[in-house]
Amino acid sequence: MKPFLNLAEITEFEPFDKGPYQERYAGISEKIGAKKLGYSITIVPPGKKSCPFHNHHVAEEMFLILEGNGTLRFGDEEYPIKAYDVIACPPGGRDVAHQIINTSNKDLKYFCLGTNESSEICEYPDSNKMLAMAGDLDAGVRRIRHMSRMDEDVDYFEGEL
Repeated sequence: MKPFLNLAEITEFEPFDKGPYQERYAGISEKIGAKKLGYSITIVPPGKKSCPFHNHHVAEEMFLILEGNGTLRFGDEEYPIKAYDVIACPPGGRDVAHQIINTSNKDLKYFCLGTNESSEICEYPDSNKMLAMAGDLDAGVRRIRHMSRMDEDVDYFEGEL
């Protein structure tokens, strides 16, 4: 396996369509032997979002806009984005929550680089949800993956014997 590939050679994308969230996605990591970093290319059609507004408490992400224009929601702000913009999304609270939206009339294409962490907590500020994950990424299996609303709190001893 070569430890590199040319982004122009990526022609196969997996489609995803769930209402306002639509994208074509191509994973790269496994094709070049990456272990601790995740690489991908995403294409978002006009008027769509790639994923819900969210923040990571452990992982860090970077996005490089390759083609097109759009809007970056980041914390409480919105920023216009265009080709060759580099976006840093460090781990943290809702102040670093992020979402890429294609607000143009042409496809928005970007490269994503993120750390692969065995455990992660994500928050979704718009819906007040939380996602907890843990598991061995080398085996490609998450032992735990649980999403719930942030306001669904139970007592530490509830249900214990």
